[in-house]
Amino acid sequence: MSLNTFGHLFRVTTWGESHGPALGATVDGCPPGIPLQAPMIQHWLDRRRPGLNKNTTQRQEADEVEILSGVFEDVTTGTPIQLMIRNTDQRSKDYGDIATTFRPGHADITYHLKYGLRDYRGGGRSSARETAARVAAGGVAREVLAALAPSVEIKGYMVQMGPKPIDRTRFDWSEIERNDFWCPDAMMAAEWQDDLDFLRRKDHNSVGAIVEVVARGVPPGLGAPIYGKLDTDLAAAMMSINAVKGVEIGEGMAAAALTGRDNADEIVMGPNGPQYLSNHAGGILGGISTGQDIVVRFAVKPTSSILSKRRSITIDGEPTEVVTKGRHDPCVGIRAVPVGEAMMACVILDQFLLDRAQTGGLRGRIG
Repeated sequence: MSLNTFGHLFRVTTWGESHGPALGATVDGCPPGIPLQAPMIQHWLDRRRPGLNKNTTQRQEADEVEILSGVFEDVTTGTPIQLMIRNTDQRSKDYGDIATTFRPGHADITYHLKYGLRDYRGGGRSSARETAARVAAGGVAREVLAALAPSVEIKGYMVQMGPKPIDRTRFDWSEIERNDFWCPDAMMAAEWQDDLDFLRRKDHNSVGAIVEVVARGVPPGLGAPIYGKLDTDLAAAMMSINAVKGVEIGEGMAAAALTGRDNADEIVMGPNGPQYLSNHAGGILGGISTGQDIVVRFAVKPTSSILSKRRSITIDGEPTEVVTKGRHDPCVGIRAVPVGEAMMACVILDQFLLDRAQTGGLRGRIG
């Protein structure tokens, strides 16, 4: 299996399986001299780790990150940074019943068809457990951004669970950290809680979600035309997250319902340069950042591991029914929020380094 690496200059390779002894990431291309200690990365992993609250999987993993290389005397050396997270609460016996059965909605059948074998213990590489390594790498990216581009701030939150979106007139940035859903709408977070309690306890079901990630303070000029577009890399990064089935930038799919007059962001000259009167483009034009907020949304499908019976087949082609045991997220969108933030951080840093290498920070003048 190849293609476990993403990024151009800031390159991240993740490794490990859900039920193996450990998983982690190798981060290459990190500039030297950046202050970095394990607690700086741990802060972000703690936001994603399982067992955080009753609305996520009850697998109990501390997700303690170890830095094995690339850091000396608490600063990066410019050499590959090896990050490791040990698995401590695997229960592989929960998956014994599906060793020869394909779970509907999972990658079991496609892994078998492609490779002729699969790790049935929690899905192996296809498990969302792999995203812990992404969040660790994203922690490194955040520290580099803090040193090289301190204006950049990245924030993710859920804007829809199932059919219920937030009310944007009640949007409150400070509310995001106050509830289990990373939701900026306190009233909707309470509704989601009731819905998820019913799905988990009585209906033995799961639900999808939409996550929005915003990067503020990104300088204009990141990204390149045609195949090096910032939005191309962002879409690929978000789409690579487990269970993501759709990605959009700015207005996204809703732009199809707008007219050109409504969709084009008008520009005026402000005291410090160009100013935009709206942000339908999501902070990106022609694949290059405008200096506005970069806005990305992705849709996460309902967790396929549920306690309801689903029809499937065995490896011998025989019909069967599957009930997925074990500990699973009733709404995987909740823990996808810090993962989306991490992917945003990695892409923004990667494009910042690419721009620095290509232009040296040179910018066209206006006014």
